[in-house]
Amino acid sequence: MELKGKNAIVTGAARGIGRGIALKLAAAGANVALVDLGSPADRALTYNLSAQTELNRTVEEVKGIGVKAIPILADVTRFADLERMASEVVAKLGAIDILVNNAGIIAFGPVSGLAEEAWDRVMAVNVKGQFLCAKACIPHMMKQSEGAIVNIASVAGKTGHGGISAYCASKFASVGFTQSLAEELGPANIRVNAVCPGYLRTAMWTDVLGPIVGVQYGMNREAAFDEFIARNTFLKREQTPADIGEAVVYLCQAENITGETINVAGGGELH
Repeated sequence: MELKGKNAIVTGAARGIGRGIALKLAAAGANVALVDLGSPADRALTYNLSAQTELNRTVEEVKGIGVKAIPILADVTRFADLERMASEVVAKLGAIDILVNNAGIIAFGPVSGLAEEAWDRVMAVNVKGQFLCAKACIPHMMKQSEGAIVNIASVAGKTGHGGISAYCASKFASVGFTQSLAEELGPANIRVNAVCPGYLRTAMWTDVLGPIVGVQYGMNREAAFDEFIARNTFLKREQTPADIGEAVVYLCQAENITGETINVAGGGELH
């Protein structure tokens, strides 16, 4: 699918991977609706989410590439928000051709000590959020003769790890949801794929996982990240939001690929 002039929605777009995806889609010529919660505090989490100021800043970066860009505040766990989101995109951009379900959160802790509220919140954002976004956008996407949905899963959705059970479970679910939805939407020429990011220096690492691995390795979080990459990837280099964005652009363009998951992990995950 030629992306120039197409209209894309990217959730969790204010910073990190979402920002990288939005910028790469824009560079390929797509207009972008950047969706985020715009509220940093979440009582179920131990780190801050992105702020509205970050969303607005990323919107301006996307506009600077020469495409249309609009900010939308929405909670992906609330269907009414997402119906409004879809309607606003159609009204301001004209159609929905691409949906990138990127919004996601993480919680750390052993199952025996993990708060039920944290488990529920991770599953609500990472799994229910992808379902509700697709549910809101599919009726609009069906009006075109083609389309693409890309779900951002994780290498943690290929191999489970202790301490992040909720996150792993949610990302395994994302992979299964991708496969099921690909079969449903194939006859409408809407392709559905997933990207599994590996190890990025985003808030999930710097604010949640980094300090824990740092203790395990006996070094500060920055040094621990570098050491983790050296130990766990074939290419011995970290992944970036731009790397994930490139994979998303590829899957949006590839007209005969659906129901697949692509690892972007430098060899850190082979399944």
